[in-house]
Amino acid sequence: MRIVVLRETLPGEARVGLVPESVKKLATQKIEIAIEAGAGEGAGFNDSDYQAAGANVTTERSQLLPAADVLIAVQRPSASYMAAMRPGSVLIGFLRPLDEPAELAPAIGLKLTTFAVELIPRITRAQAMDALSSMATVVGYKAVLIAAEHLPRMFPLLMTAAGTVAPARVLVLGAGVAGLQAIATARRLGAIVEAYDVRAAAGEQVKSLGGKFLEVDLGGIATEDAGGYARELSPEALQRGIELVTKHAKTADAVITTAAVPGRRAPLMLTAEAVNGMRRGSVVIDLSASTGGNVALSRPDEVVVTNNGVTILAPLNLAATVPYHASQLFSRNMTSFIQLLNKDGQLNIDMTDDVVGASCVTHQGQVVNPRVASALSVSAAK
Repeated sequence: MRIVVLRETLPGEARVGLVPESVKKLATQKIEIAIEAGAGEGAGFNDSDYQAAGANVTTERSQLLPAADVLIAVQRPSASYMAAMRPGSVLIGFLRPLDEPAELAPAIGLKLTTFAVELIPRITRAQAMDALSSMATVVGYKAVLIAAEHLPRMFPLLMTAAGTVAPARVLVLGAGVAGLQAIATARRLGAIVEAYDVRAAAGEQVKSLGGKFLEVDLGGIATEDAGGYARELSPEALQRGIELVTKHAKTADAVITTAAVPGRRAPLMLTAEAVNGMRRGSVVIDLSASTGGNVALSRPDEVVVTNNGVTILAPLNLAATVPYHASQLFSRNMTSFIQLLNKDGQLNIDMTDDVVGASCVTHQGQVVNPRVASALSVSAAK
């Protein structure tokens, strides 16, 4: 099996699909790894690091794709890259199959097998492959640092000769992986943290990190799907949460929103009314801007300052701003996933495997994921 990793082409994308640590591990398993020269530079990995780990480093990108059995990419490559791959070869990465399913249409005609890491199931066996959670960890951490940078006050309680400085108050909306990491980071910086999530089960995790969990009665509505993700709520249920959030946002110095529903528009959690009710100098970080945003006044990848002096940021691709560790985590996830496709150095795709089958989008010229097939108005292969 020959694995290829190219230099990412999306503007601002500094991550790399495999790091030298993983290359060294894979090279011991009868797997050949080819790296495009400069692929790891943005994340702090030199070509010489890859060569020392056992990879073949080359500047000839045009020769890499036709020879690849597996292409590991952080971001979905362009249609022209897919066209250069051999039928039957494999593409693995963040493919956005539920948000942009039409972009994978070329893979069907080219008979590529595509695995979207977003679809890797959240089961015990697949924890080491969960790239979505790995990147969410990075994003939650960085969001708090951005909030601290823009907030005109310090996070911790300070007792000085000039008097006491009160700690900042942080409100986190969504207690998934990103939200929990934001809570932990804000607490380490000394802030008082409150958090809200539609899933009551998230309350114990919030409390274990030193945060206060805000609960609202949703009337027994199921709020979590079988995969552990939040369900899309009815307008009535969502409104109850919005009212609670609006009340607590008034006393928050920073609000970090992370609420998302896979394949759906991000739920609106912070309305214009809520933002206008916040204190001057407060900061809002909207981490769901790529799927519509949780904040009424946010704009993707822009900084908005409202008339009442609230700063709203909606950064995109935040994980790429911490490229070293983001690449390291993603690479480890991919190394674990490759174990499922490797049989004595040969590519072996077992669609009956509960991780391989669940994360596969296209295979042998057909869409095999039912949700993606529905979005493309085609029948899923069985």
